Amino acid sequence: MGLVVFREDHTQPPFRKMHLRPVSEELYETTGTFTDNGEDEETISVGMQVMPSVIYKQSQVAVKYLRNVMKTKIFDNPKDHEVLARIIRYCTSADETDVVLDFFAGSGTTGHAVIDLNREDGGDRKYILVEMGEYFETVLKPRILKVIYSKDWKDGKPVSREGTSHAFKYVKLESYEDALNNIAFTHEAEGQEALELYGDDYLLRYMLDFETRGSETLLNVEKLAAPFRYRLRLRSGEASRSVPVDLPETFAYLLGLRVRSRKVYHDGERRYLVYRGSTPERGEVAAIWRDTEGWGERNFERDRDFVKENGLIEGADEVFVNGDSFIPEARPLEGTFKQRMLAGP
Repeated sequence: MGLVVFREDHTQPPFRKMHLRPVSEELYETTGTFTDNGEDEETISVGMQVMPSVIYKQSQVAVKYLRNVMKTKIFDNPKDHEVLARIIRYCTSADETDVVLDFFAGSGTTGHAVIDLNREDGGDRKYILVEMGEYFETVLKPRILKVIYSKDWKDGKPVSREGTSHAFKYVKLESYEDALNNIAFTHEAEGQEALELYGDDYLLRYMLDFETRGSETLLNVEKLAAPFRYRLRLRSGEASRSVPVDLPETFAYLLGLRVRSRKVYHDGERRYLVYRGSTPERGEVAAIWRDTEGWGERNFERDRDFVKENGLIEGADEVFVNGDSFIPEARPLEGTFKQRMLAGP
């Protein structure tokens, strides 16, 4: 029954496992699928009418399962996705678009549980995971992608094609340290002189409004003429790298836009990205993004005509556009963007 465990290091003595309840033979199967001890399959499949205060489950089950998915042990003490799926089933409905939140996502067990539960009962539950650990790229994201592709894994390889249709979206937030690293003086000589004269207090009180207002991290509005090429420098250890920033998506979040559509239009070589949605305060909103770098009057006239001919803003109560424009109904989004970005809680 595997109650005696031999360590990988032969110089260390073996130890005996102690369990609250007898462990079933299923614990030692290598398929990666396990059931709760003492419960029949029917009880597990339909959930429980009354959840017990304590659920008994061997912790090594989750460890073995995750190792089968990821091929090797790369995360300590993962939660058991089958236990979480039972709890989520008890608290949610397959007929509703319930949202499950996990602010300490770890290895992504909660997302895994929701995906498997939806696959089992045809539900449309959503999940939101929040994680700041460095293992997001190495454990959490790869795990979610894998369990979308297949339900069953062995030694890092899928053993079934029981996948699911799924939209998995993740957002990375700029850290405080990254924001500081991206602050730059608009007029470097004057800014450095003021910093030396007045010290850090001046930097915190005034420079964020004046000398550093052209910094990318504070939204350099002059660069919004090329919104799809906006970048920030992020530091990882001693090294730093330049990464693109999704300004259109960020603006939608700041505006509180309930996005209904996100479409790309082409006018020859020019690309338009148009968000349509609504907010309680603004009603129907259209936000238009395009690259206006180097545009002259003729370009803006053509831009206005293209928007009208393709009905990009039809039915909108409020229209936002990046940079200058001749579109009568539109107003520049830069002011709203910056105001929302720097607004206090």
